[in-house]
Amino acid sequence: MSNNLKTVATTSSHSLKISFLGGTEMVTGSNFLLAESKPDGQKFLIDCGLIQGTKKDEEKNHDPFPYDPKAISALFITHAHLDHIGRIPKLVKDGFRGPIYSTPPTRDIAHISLKDSLGFLERDAEDGKQELLFTEADIKQAMSQWKVFGYHEPIVLGDFTVVFRDSGHILGSAMVEFNYQGKKIVFSGDLGNSPSPLLPDTEAITDADYLIIESVYGDRNHEDRSERRQRLEDVIEETMRRGGTLMIPAFSIERTQELLYEIENMMENSRIPLVPVFLDSPMAIAVTKVYRDYPEYFNKDANEIRRLGDGLFHFPQLHITLTSNESKAILETTPRKIIIAGSGMSNGGRIIHHEKNYLPDTKSTLLLAGYQGLGTLGRVIQDGTNPVKILGESVPVRAHLENIRGYSAHKDSDHLLEFVKGTADTVKKVFVCMGELKSSLFLTQRIRDYLGVEAVVPKAGETIEIKI
Repeated sequence: MSNNLKTVATTSSHSLKISFLGGTEMVTGSNFLLAESKPDGQKFLIDCGLIQGTKKDEEKNHDPFPYDPKAISALFITHAHLDHIGRIPKLVKDGFRGPIYSTPPTRDIAHISLKDSLGFLERDAEDGKQELLFTEADIKQAMSQWKVFGYHEPIVLGDFTVVFRDSGHILGSAMVEFNYQGKKIVFSGDLGNSPSPLLPDTEAITDADYLIIESVYGDRNHEDRSERRQRLEDVIEETMRRGGTLMIPAFSIERTQELLYEIENMMENSRIPLVPVFLDSPMAIAVTKVYRDYPEYFNKDANEIRRLGDGLFHFPQLHITLTSNESKAILETTPRKIIIAGSGMSNGGRIIHHEKNYLPDTKSTLLLAGYQGLGTLGRVIQDGTNPVKILGESVPVRAHLENIRGYSAHKDSDHLLEFVKGTADTVKKVFVCMGELKSSLFLTQRIRDYLGVEAVVPKAGETIEIKI
């Protein structure tokens, strides 16, 4: 193992080591290493995500891994967002040949997401911005190593029994639970903002010995779910009453599917006008098909609606625009319409063309339904800049601007605390990761103060040793 890992050790004849190599003191780049201390012991990775953020941050994706990929026994994936899977092909390219474990939907969505990200990487390489991180052949090799297991289906690897638990974050998302010599170590991955319109609630963990938990919203809370649904309904009604177009920049995985589900239900219950709804994102279209393929991963309410109707994401007003020509033709349709298009932060994708067309229109609305990263076009618009530059042109912002924050797929501070409370009687230590430092520190202090549980924010690159 690389010498740049800082080790905090306790004397033990039998122990495991956890190394915090990504998603530590930052949100993205999730990458953890769980290893037996003995020389010939197994080494497991949990996630191998893309580092996202500033140009300086993203350059770190090209750095060598702080371990030998050839020495890794297996890789476990919590879910298919790029900040948890984006460097898997690079890991394979650098020599990893062990099995990759996830749930079936995670594998299918990961394949779509990795191929989509390769397109962006290739364009950057052609423009001379960065060297290519991996190739299509590396993705193909990674998929050949992939093995799928359902929730609660045991994976036995030597002295370890590993189980996926439902995290309720996106379709197929999982916590990874390692059982070893009578001890239980749980990696939360991202935890869902339950209750979800589509997915079951996050599964309770009641008997963990050690917990590695996310903290994206560790220092703040979301608006109520019923409030967000009413706000969405109001925004649609008001925009259609004005005769305008509603633009929704949406993330392709989970956010798009939740919005389609909500809009479909509102139309079927005559709560909003029956106007055309355009799903204008090739990746979101492909991911939505995966959602259709795995109804057994939905919650009871969503499955009941699916059973009584003609299937989810399949209503007369929905138009799938796969090709660029179909996307351009949206401009020629009736002004009263809803457009759901990527990307969620307006930093690329088809949404920017619609924003260029409709932001100058006083009857139209731009609805931001998620976090807008610093430096993205979405954030620039959200902060009130007017006019904005889109595709090299100055575009006046005359459209209405709305923001609904309750559509986050992450637990907020109160619900993260409630999740830890479920295992407070057994857990010896909680490691708070996958959040900006201020969010992680805030949640850590809440866990200590409210639950009396030992909690820490690991340092990036730190290795801790736990006695078994």
